[in-house]
Order: sequence, then structure tokens, then C-alpha cells
Amino acid sequence: MPDFSPKTPSIHQYAPLPNLDLGPDLITPQYGGGSIANLADSVCQLLDVPTLGIGPLGDELLSPVGEGVKRVVLVLVDALSYNHFCRWGEGIAPIWRDLVLKGTLAPITSITPSTTDAALTSLWTGQAPAKHGILGFEVWLKQYSMVANLLFHAPASFRGPHGSLEQTGFDPEKFLPVPTLGPHLRAHGVEPYAFQHRNILKSGLSSTFLAEANLEGIGSPSELWVNLRELLEENPHQRLYAYAYWGLVDTLFHLYGTDNERPAAEFASFSTNFERFFLSKLSQQAKKDTVLILTADHGQVYTPPNPNREIKNHPQLVNMLSMLPSGENRCTYFYVRPGQKENVRTYIEEHWPNDFLVIDSEKALQAGLFGPAPHHADAHNRVGDLIALAKKDAYFWWADKRNHLLGRHGGLAAQEMIVPFLAVRLDA
Repeated sequence: MPDFSPKTPSIHQYAPLPNLDLGPDLITPQYGGGSIANLADSVCQLLDVPTLGIGPLGDELLSPVGEGVKRVVLVLVDALSYNHFCRWGEGIAPIWRDLVLKGTLAPITSITPSTTDAALTSLWTGQAPAKHGILGFEVWLKQYSMVANLLFHAPASFRGPHGSLEQTGFDPEKFLPVPTLGPHLRAHGVEPYAFQHRNILKSGLSSTFLAEANLEGIGSPSELWVNLRELLEENPHQRLYAYAYWGLVDTLFHLYGTDNERPAAEFASFSTNFERFFLSKLSQQAKKDTVLILTADHGQVYTPPNPNREIKNHPQLVNMLSMLPSGENRCTYFYVRPGQKENVRTYIEEHWPNDFLVIDSEKALQAGLFGPAPHHADAHNRVGDLIALAKKDAYFWWADKRNHLLGRHGGLAAQEMIVPFLAVRLDA
């Protein structure tokens, strides 16, 4: 019987990088077959399609599914950590416990940075961030002379409409330097579908990686599960890949923290709708040769407000920088004025002792923290000179707006890095 205990796996089971010591508190992404960057090639392998990325998950995770798979349904619940999944599956969402007993459950890692825009791009390219180039929520794009918000495709300092980055000549459909999963699957006889909330269905980020996917807008879990069921019922012989994204758990974690009742209630509702309107009504014909995968892009860490973590309250540090930081609140890129690198490192270590691991950006890149070589041509510009990796509940805040988040991600702590991989054959 699979172990479904709500215990975060030991940090010691994850292989470290040989040339980068992250210490005992942080987890290295397992790009060699144990990360979300390996999911795209896992889908390809299950559907007997050539791979396009850095390789699939290990055989011990995929072989139990068996052969002859014709349809894969991959459900991604934003911010659903392995720990939360196990805890909720034992309590408020027992349908997942039942499926674990029929399938395979394993903890896999997110990527660096453990954030949605980078993770979803990896999911649709099979590449790590160092290769596809989406290296954070806010990233310095040298070719456009600005720090850009790569989730909303706007200058990071703008508060105007999303997509305004295109006024600079930015083309989201040509921004990625690597192939994407939709055209690849279609070229090999597999029809790709993407189910997302209508608010983000044709967003800037989605436009970068959802080429040639059939876009299906949804507004609630019930609509998602009914529409997914109908897709399978109406196309029983079609080889297909159906990707479904649900983001409200992540939103509620951000707003209320990681142990609040609201995100738990949302996942319970999501799971009840899954059982009632999808699984229990799906015909045997629709279940035939169909695999369901549940996973996440990252987890979250509770980060209570702390004015000391706001960059504006540290003018001496700001004066040593060539611009405000970028990246993630918990994986922060510092662009340092000439001759100030060691002074910045010392300032962070003295003012936030034991809260951050400060590492040289180029060393981290070359060691493989953001993925194996070859790298995106501009990767070294996008990660700055120094990287501050947060420990415990630490973070940096530099945006010119109220700091209102109680949950965050982007770093390498176990709570944000370890996510579930559940694979179950529906006709088992």
C-alpha cells in the first residue's frame, strides 16, 4: 500500500549540485528525472511520442501506468505542495487517497525559481528555466532595456493594462527559443487541449507556450470537470493530451497564508466536483487507455509582514545597487554597482543573519541551479550578479505598493519545492 502520510520528504533524499553548496535548509531541483521540468517528456513517453526536452521522470514513476496509453489528462493545482496534498487527501479530500491506492504517488521537485510563469513554461517545453529563459516573475530583459513582469507581459513598474510589453516590439509567440508541446504533440497525432480560467486563457504568458492547443475557457471547478468529462466521452478514440490548470488555491495562500481554512476549503470543493462530475460519471469507454496525472507548479511558505524586509527601508543597500532587485521575493536577483558585490553580500548577511543564502549568480547558473546547459543566450543577464535564496519565512519586498502577501514562493525551501506527482490509470 502506498505511503500517504502528510510528511514532507527528507531533504537528504534530493541529490545536491556538486559545485554549489546550498546547505541543509534548501532543496536542489532534480532536473535529471525527478522534477516538474520532466513532465512534458513524461507525457510524450506515455503517449509513445518522441521527447522534446531534458527527459522524462524516472521509470519507477511511469512504468506502473503500463503501456497502450492513448489519452493523458494532466491536472495542475497551483501551489499544491506535497505536504498539503497528503494532509488534505487524508482529511477533507479523500477521493485522492482512493486514487493513490490505485496508482503511483511520489514527491517531485519544482524548479528554480519555484514560480508559476517559469514552471508552466517548463511544463509546456520540457526545458528548465536556464534554457527557456523565463527566470522569474520580474526579469531584466536587456534587449528591451527594462525589467519586465513575465506573467503579465508588462514593464514591472507599470500598473496599467496587461500586455503592454508588446508595444516595445515584444512578441509573446516568438519569445521562447525552444519548441513547445502543442505543435510537437499534434505533429505526432496527439490532439492538445488546455483548460484554464477565462481570465487567463489568452493572457500574455499563455500566449508564449500554448501554440496549437485547443483553448477551453472555464470559470469554476464544476465547469472544468463537466467539460473535461464531455471531451473524453465525445472523443473516445482520439489520442489526446488535456491539460487543466486551477489557480485559486495559490491565490488564497497568497492572501491568507498556508494554514488558513480558505485554501483548504477551495481544494475540498475542487475535489468534490472532480469526484461528482468527472470520475463517478465517466463511462468505461471514456476511461479506457486514459491516464490521470495530478501535480503542482510549486508550494508556498507562510511569510508574515515584516517592514525590515522591505528594501526601501535600507537606503544604504539600495545605493550599492545599479537598480532595484528583480526575480522573486524568495529568489532575489541583485544587480550590483561596480566594486560593491562583497559589500552587498556582507550587508545582507549582517542585517538578515541566517535568513538568506547569498550566492554568485554566474556560479549558480553554471552549477546547474536553473537547469543543465546549454543555456538561453541571455540567461546570465537575467539572474543579476548575486542571488539571495530565502530560508524559513524570509523574503525581500521592493515593489512600490503595499506589501500584503501572507504566502510566497520562488525559493528552495521544502514547503515550496516539493510537489505531488500522482499518476493513475482510469481503466485500472
